[in-house]
Amino acid sequence: MSNSALNRRWAELLLEALTRHGLRHVCIAPGSRSTPLTLAAAENPKLLCHTHFDERGLGHLALGLAKPGKEPVAVIVTSGTAVANLYPSLIEAGLTGERLVFLTADRPPELIDCGANQAIRQRGIFASHSAQALALPTPTTAIPASWLVSTIDDGMSNLKQGVLHINCPFAEPLYGNDVTAHQDWLQTLGGWWQGNQPWLIQTEIKTTTPVADWDHWRKKQGIVLAGRMSTEEGALVAQWAKKMGWPLVGDVLSQTGQPLPGADLWLNHPRTQAILAQGQLVIQFGSSLTGKRLLQWQGKCQPEQYWIVDPIAGRLDPANHQGRKFTCHVADWLREHPAHDQAPWADELSRWSKKAFQCVKTQLAGKFSEAAVAHQLHQLLPEQGQLFVGNSLIVRLIDALGQLPVGYPVYSNRGASGIDGLIATAAGVQRATNKPTLAIVGDISALYDLNSLALLRDLSIPMLLMVVNNNGGQIFSLLPTPEEKRQRFYCMPQDVNFDHAAAMFGLNYAAPVNWPELKQCTEQAWKSEQATLIELKVEGNAGVQSLQALLKQVSEL
Repeated sequence: MSNSALNRRWAELLLEALTRHGLRHVCIAPGSRSTPLTLAAAENPKLLCHTHFDERGLGHLALGLAKPGKEPVAVIVTSGTAVANLYPSLIEAGLTGERLVFLTADRPPELIDCGANQAIRQRGIFASHSAQALALPTPTTAIPASWLVSTIDDGMSNLKQGVLHINCPFAEPLYGNDVTAHQDWLQTLGGWWQGNQPWLIQTEIKTTTPVADWDHWRKKQGIVLAGRMSTEEGALVAQWAKKMGWPLVGDVLSQTGQPLPGADLWLNHPRTQAILAQGQLVIQFGSSLTGKRLLQWQGKCQPEQYWIVDPIAGRLDPANHQGRKFTCHVADWLREHPAHDQAPWADELSRWSKKAFQCVKTQLAGKFSEAAVAHQLHQLLPEQGQLFVGNSLIVRLIDALGQLPVGYPVYSNRGASGIDGLIATAAGVQRATNKPTLAIVGDISALYDLNSLALLRDLSIPMLLMVVNNNGGQIFSLLPTPEEKRQRFYCMPQDVNFDHAAAMFGLNYAAPVNWPELKQCTEQAWKSEQATLIELKVEGNAGVQSLQALLKQVSEL
């Protein structure tokens, strides 16, 4: 029984140390080897525990919980393939900057590589994709409690983005009723238990200093690109660019209100490209640009300098421009570089944007299609709510054909841009904020994370999951995939409906067939305390055809 009690004391200290770094949410999957961690989390009053039976979805649930508040979120899983199932969410967090702590239970070293059940090599399993990896020893009182707590403090103090993987081997027995043994080991930390501070406090001094030659660069003809950022930062960037007189091309995730909507269309015109070629300085706030034409322009543009402002470390510029990277928060950079009133130098872009958007309105008027929903999505958003956008075709259509309100919260998984875990991530975002949430994903994405519909049950705040069922991965219809092989090897139509899935998980369900019905179903969903799954059954590649037709039309204006 001594091992059982020591395992619990070890886990209690580990979880308590994590709470001293702002960690409040813990996502737990079932398992026996992880029992010390699970029970320690369940009994810590500072922690809110979430559960899911699917580890892949569990990792994405944690990712969603971490997105709005920027606080770290923990995941507890048992040993074996349960650990490997966390890989997709770990990769995404590393690219988009959320902080996660993976607590993976393990067999002790003597059970590895000897044929023991459910024992795999977990140390270093995430290779270079984890921000940090900590392989703990099997619990023993020969190691001071101060070592364990200071080791956790060190890891958390240096976790700026991505995942801290803590591998936790536990020897049997895992269960026991002796809840008092080894308390003396814990009490060597003395008064630390009565406080809320880390054992080891590492102070990082952060300063954002003004660019020395900013007075020179601010007088240039500048262009602002807006990628993924927070609601507050999106509104600030929009105001800043307007005052500077610089055109702002806003991504669907920028929350800037996209003052020049339809950029993916009008960037296809030679005249707009000629205007933008006059730009002398490009400043990109936030990473993760979506539009294909914007990415193509970004890759080919040749300003005097290209600057990127984003708290995520690294270059974040696939085109490798000459310029500067500012690794800091957008709001901090803007505070040190206030806008100066200047006359707009590229007003003609506004006229082109209006022409392009009028083409969209004219072509999609009266239609009920994937493209039409993307264009009018702003009409379906809940008040004081938020939007989660899936990947593949739907995010591209919203970016190209829609215009979202300035400062309206928009979330996504556009780091690795995978289709795994999207429902789970949206569920995490909603739990973290407690706001009405509209999530829109494609049918293949929904099938890929169908287990996570279980996370949408028993809600107190409305949640609407909109599944755009175009029968397959129609994003591949945008690409030069071989036409005769496209359906079988790329789109892979599944010919499924989602009514039975909604019924299986106890969700409200609707399948509107026109725009008035969709608006009515959406309004009803915002009045319900249950989650609603709305399935939009649309014609195969009609969304792709609409986008391609509009690209051609605008390019010929």
